[in-house]
Amino acid sequence: MAHQAAGHRSGCPINLSLEVLGDSWSLIVIRDIMFGNRRYYRQLLGESEEGIASNILSDRLKRLRHHELITRTPDPTHKQRQIYSLTEQAIQLVPVLVQLGAWGRKFLPVSPELSVRAKVLEDGGPQLWQDFMDELRVIHLGAELQGSGLHGSGASVLTRLERAYQAEVAQSAGSAGADSPG
Repeated sequence: MAHQAAGHRSGCPINLSLEVLGDSWSLIVIRDIMFGNRRYYRQLLGESEEGIASNILSDRLKRLRHHELITRTPDPTHKQRQIYSLTEQAIQLVPVLVQLGAWGRKFLPVSPELSVRAKVLEDGGPQLWQDFMDELRVIHLGAELQGSGLHGSGASVLTRLERAYQAEVAQSAGSAGADSPG
């Protein structure tokens, strides 16, 4: 008989991962911290495309801290604010999130604006994912950037992702304006 991890349905690595990350919001919160650089509760609450409720956000932040995927520290510039940071465990989810994005782009009715970051990461391949993880380590863990981290592109991965998003938003707005009767 297979050994069952204490307090879990099974010791299967997929099951255990889903017990931590498989609810409707945990990966969305990690995504918003990781790709949107949303580090404060109010940003996470107000800037998420999906409109998370405050009680759910509070619960997920507690759960993610409990599972050591994020940390919370006082903001030195504001007494009542906390800064959320990714841990190494969360940073190592980058390839998983890239693959989820690639799968979604292939099989689901994604919007061009919200899928362009996934396309940039998918097209960039494992080297870009590693660069992004290194960049996240600097931002969230205070690590030193190893090498250039930019591999000749001249821009950080977060900057490239944001530029691609803004370009797609501008293109969509331009094509929407071109379609309207004048």
